[in-house]
Amino acid sequence: MHPEILRELTDQRGREMRARARQAKLARMAIWAGRRRRNRPDEADGFVLPAIPDYVDGSFRTAPVGEGSSRRSSQAAATHHAA
Repeated sequence: MHPEILRELTDQRGREMRARARQAKLARMAIWAGRRRRNRPDEADGFVLPAIPDYVDGSFRTAPVGEGSSRRSSQAAATHHAA
């Protein structure tokens, strides 16, 4: 066989092997990422929901509602925050 043809065939085979190896690596990475996502569902997207304040001024309720809290104390607190 002519040396130039032999060289071209060798180069072509090398390119094809590198392309196949690159595809196999991408497939392994995709499988690995899927397994990791499946094993760690709590870190799926990294989105953290910010705390939503209970009152307009940005404060949060400190006493649980419905446990015998008097309306007067809650109204007094509301007027204090509004001022």
